[in-house]
Amino acid sequence: MSKRTTPDVVVVGSVAFDSVETPKARHEKLLGGSASYTSMAAALFAKTGIVGVVGADFPAEYFEIFERAGIDTQGLQRQPGKTFHWSGVYEDNMNNRRTNCTDLNVFADFNPMIPEAYRASPFLCLENIAPALQAHVLDQMAPPRFTVLDTMDLWINTTREDLMKVIARVDLLTVNEHEARHLTGKGSLLKAARKILDMGPRYALIKKGEHGAFLMSKDDILIVPAWPLVEVVDPTGAGDTFAGGLLGTLAALGEVTRENLHRALVNATVTAAYTCEAFSVDRLRHLTRQELEARAAAFRRMLP
Repeated sequence: MSKRTTPDVVVVGSVAFDSVETPKARHEKLLGGSASYTSMAAALFAKTGIVGVVGADFPAEYFEIFERAGIDTQGLQRQPGKTFHWSGVYEDNMNNRRTNCTDLNVFADFNPMIPEAYRASPFLCLENIAPALQAHVLDQMAPPRFTVLDTMDLWINTTREDLMKVIARVDLLTVNEHEARHLTGKGSLLKAARKILDMGPRYALIKKGEHGAFLMSKDDILIVPAWPLVEVVDPTGAGDTFAGGLLGTLAALGEVTRENLHRALVNATVTAAYTCEAFSVDRLRHLTRQELEARAAAFRRMLP
């Protein structure tokens, strides 16, 4: 992608080393981070630019993974110091995981600076960085056509006022079941989604892991199950991949309509399932559009 070209999708978030142990295997310092998974998925459908920060220890081969996927990396800052490192262990059921360490390193001082070429990008994904930084990104952008925001318990607990302000500025908030209940105080996920809509977004997307996801607007709801996986190798990044598949598809289609949202949810679901079939972004980096479209077509045939 030319450095002067405006991406269809801009993704802002963490780029990290992940050390992951599952019942299948253990791997050290794989390419990880929310922005990595989201960008790899979005780039399957649309021109994508990534904004993040890495340390001096971030290998050239990981930059090459992004570039071979068609991701513009001019927004990926390299700073003196070490790259963000997360380490975790998954239990046998693959649903529960234990974090061993979270070393923020250069990510602790991340100040996202949006390249000039990115500022008019029509589709934006704000991964779960601090709400003040998410707002800082929005302040640098021309108003995007569609913005997706992710968050997590840390920001709900510690910076709720800032979080509420930035939620009111976006089109879609995506959270998992626990985060939805925590944010809204509602036990029912439908009531939680309605309360999220009252906070300002046009859409609330609640991810339910192996039980799929649903997308609610003021007058509609779309529900998709998960793609049935016989074997899960590593579920790390599946939710971020889901967001990337969704936003990349919407960017490729150009309009946010009910039909396009449904198509985007299907693509997001099958793309996230591919992530679970290998460690890190390994399955995404070798995924072809033909494979993806065949699985998406099979998935649509499963739906009522």
